[in-house]
Amino acid sequence: MDALQAIILGLAQGLTEWLPISSSGHLVLFEYLMGLTVPISFDVILHLGTLVSVVVVFWRDIMSILKSLVTLDTKSYNFKLLLLLIVGSIPTAIIGFTFLRFFESLFTSLTAVGIGFLITTAFLIMSKFGKGTRSLGWLTAIIMGVFQAFAIAPGVSRSGSTVSSGLFSGVKREEVFKFSFLLSIPAVLGANLIELNGVVSSDAGLYILGAAVAAIVGYFTILLVKKVLLANKYYLFAIYTFVIGLVTLLLL
Repeated sequence: MDALQAIILGLAQGLTEWLPISSSGHLVLFEYLMGLTVPISFDVILHLGTLVSVVVVFWRDIMSILKSLVTLDTKSYNFKLLLLLIVGSIPTAIIGFTFLRFFESLFTSLTAVGIGFLITTAFLIMSKFGKGTRSLGWLTAIIMGVFQAFAIAPGVSRSGSTVSSGLFSGVKREEVFKFSFLLSIPAVLGANLIELNGVVSSDAGLYILGAAVAAIVGYFTILLVKKVLLANKYYLFAIYTFVIGLVTLLLL
């Protein structure tokens, strides 16, 4: 892998991690098209790069949540949000740990990636039918956590799964947006720390380059997603995931 390839993969990660089109699926596809066998540690670093972008965008919310925890302000909105994030993370963790080896095996299969893209398409179409009138509750947090677990599979978008399930459940778009991205923090951090062994590499410069590109592009992508989501155009990404899913399956 050279510097240009690291930049391309970082760009792909930054765009597709937060757009509802699956970063894992695109990384597998790009690596296949470029004839690369990239160490899992590089993918880990790219994901941690985009994690930085979501932390930057939601820094104030994160600090408010931590403050409510430190002060034990149990009656505040932020403390309730913290509890909802914990509840939403539980099904993701249980399903992820239980079926970890199965999910890992899918990353070597373009068939699995193609099917994953089509599953994302179904989720995105589903998002169109949400009324957006309810506040986030315990049941919706659990549902979004379960859907987030599906996105461990390549081709299935994490943001697409959580946002679509939240919208379909009738939750307000602003609340779905914030909760989906905050919910990604423990999920992405936990999943990638598991794979962090061996991350030290003689190609450290390429790792840093890829992560930096992913973080910068990811920041602006999150702002784009918010704009599209609030404009009720989120479901339109289904057109892309449907096409890329068929193209991927045709590569077999």
